[in-house]
Amino acid sequence: LAIEILDATGLMVSPGFVDMHTNVEVNIQDYPNAENFIRQGVTTVMASLHSGEQAYPLETYASQLTMAPNMGYFAGHSWIRAQVLGLENRQATPEELERMKTYVKETMEQGAIGLSTGLEYVPANYASQHELIEMAKVAAAYDGVYFTHMRDEGRGLLNSIRESVAIGANANIPVQINHIKATGQQQFGWSKQALAIIDSARNEGIAVTQDMYPYTAFSTYAYILIPRWAMAGGQAGFAERLSNKDTTALIKKEMRELFTRDAGGEDLSKIQFRDFESEPEFSGKTLKDYALAKGLEPNLDNGVDLILDLQLKGGFIGVFFAMDEKDLATFLEHPNTMIDSDGDLLNFGEGHPHPRCYGAFPKVLGHFVREKKVISLEEAIKRMTFLPAEKIGQHQRGRLAEGAFADITIFDFDTIQDNSSYTDPHHFPSGIPYVMINGKWVIKDKETTGNLPGQWLKNNKAQ
Repeated sequence: LAIEILDATGLMVSPGFVDMHTNVEVNIQDYPNAENFIRQGVTTVMASLHSGEQAYPLETYASQLTMAPNMGYFAGHSWIRAQVLGLENRQATPEELERMKTYVKETMEQGAIGLSTGLEYVPANYASQHELIEMAKVAAAYDGVYFTHMRDEGRGLLNSIRESVAIGANANIPVQINHIKATGQQQFGWSKQALAIIDSARNEGIAVTQDMYPYTAFSTYAYILIPRWAMAGGQAGFAERLSNKDTTALIKKEMRELFTRDAGGEDLSKIQFRDFESEPEFSGKTLKDYALAKGLEPNLDNGVDLILDLQLKGGFIGVFFAMDEKDLATFLEHPNTMIDSDGDLLNFGEGHPHPRCYGAFPKVLGHFVREKKVISLEEAIKRMTFLPAEKIGQHQRGRLAEGAFADITIFDFDTIQDNSSYTDPHHFPSGIPYVMINGKWVIKDKETTGNLPGQWLKNNKAQ
């Protein structure tokens, strides 16, 4: 038996961090090192498939993977609904619902951690609560978890939490609310009400927990500023609606409300282009910059017109500055709040990603723990390791103990920090010299090793 002795004097030795929500889909094979994750100390990644592609059959895909981090996959409601109903804005028939449930059953049998939903997006937004409960019941039979990007994180935040609670209660399934937030200035301060609903549900025996990323800007598709009914049928349906003057006027009216209510209000500088394929020279710049470049006043009406025009050209992924740091702190203070990055796999230096892709976990430890002292170091580590591992049923991870898997992150608490910013994102964090996954170093002396020891994590009934 070979024994390696590492002098970790002055460093913190922690279980490896578990990222409870990422945008990893069917692309880990293209980024097997997952460097922007493992350099954050992340050893386990949840590919929770809110609105993206689900590997199907899951076992065929996941059993062939070779990667650095451990991966957990889900039955993706959005993908499943699209297979059965396409992008139609209607309720499923009983026969269609049975087909969707069959997809969930097959994917759970093959090892999925649970059912995931992205209810803010098309086509999941068209689903009824009944549909979600029935699909969640299937996942519950395999000891699965219900992961959800809720229907609304702005004005509808509180009702969306209530819906999540109702799904958990009626399907008898644990609930994980991903990247909980209160978006839009009118909702600043709602974190306390949101957590009160969750605490009430927990007092009633419903296992609801949540995770968050430590940034005041979210990132997603530009069409979240367009009413969902207008996107039924995809781009073709959207274009057809814009050909009707009265329908266009209604779309614009609702868009002005969405801008004001859930995004940056009338300030177009609070919307930043992230991935802008049609005009890549504007990546990293704002909608205000774009309006001025087109010779337009950067006002709300012009912002609405520009979003519609850009969506017709294929849309873009944006960064939306719409949250308050006081709410971040309130969410983080809650004992059942875990951490996620909501990050993407990427190549260093390519594109203009959200800084969370590089720095979510170091930012919690450096900014919110060391500098702001919002929670203690011990509590933060628990939320990054033990709590999430228990939530996903991986009881031999998230802890340093004899017999547990050797997922270990070693960091310098005095220097750990995120270095990525919104305007200059491509910087790895500082202060994490060692990361081990399943007993093999993936980061050693601050350098990647090229080892790919990650495992596909299955639900307990599939193992």
